Amino acid sequence: MPQRVVRNDAFLRAAMREHGASVLRLALAQTGSRADAEDVYQDVFVALACCDTEFADSDHLRAWLLRATLNRCRDLARSWWRRHAQSFDALGIEVAQDEKDDAPWTDAQLWEAVRRLPERYRAVVHLRYVEQLPADAIAAACGISASAVRTRLSRAMQKLRIYLGGLS
Repeated sequence: MPQRVVRNDAFLRAAMREHGASVLRLALAQTGSRADAEDVYQDVFVALACCDTEFADSDHLRAWLLRATLNRCRDLARSWWRRHAQSFDALGIEVAQDEKDDAPWTDAQLWEAVRRLPERYRAVVHLRYVEQLPADAIAAACGISASAVRTRLSRAMQKLRIYLGGLS
């Protein structure tokens, strides 16, 4: 049964303009694929168009969108297609990387290390260091406590040091 659209175009355009980049960046960080991230972006804003939640303010809307993005990324990761598809790495296809002479590792190596993190750590790292959200906002978006956010950030940094340790 098709969902009923309850939001007007002006509301959706404003939400996409204000929060669309954050949704897309988070989806890209979680999925590691531009195409999957764009699918998640579309699904999240379709869900927004059809939901009847009353948002108190822009921060409430942003938290809802980030939570919906994380949930959609989890759904995608659990899908049959994702479990049975091969990545470019598995197929032996190399993707060009940009090199920086002054850094001990490239941006591509850093993001590859972040992608290796378990999803629970990857999400909080992205929301903290890319979206620059405080721990309480990350907690609201992820549905966990602020202390759990700080713990996950700490553990993620330990794992990243290990992953990148051989590159410095």
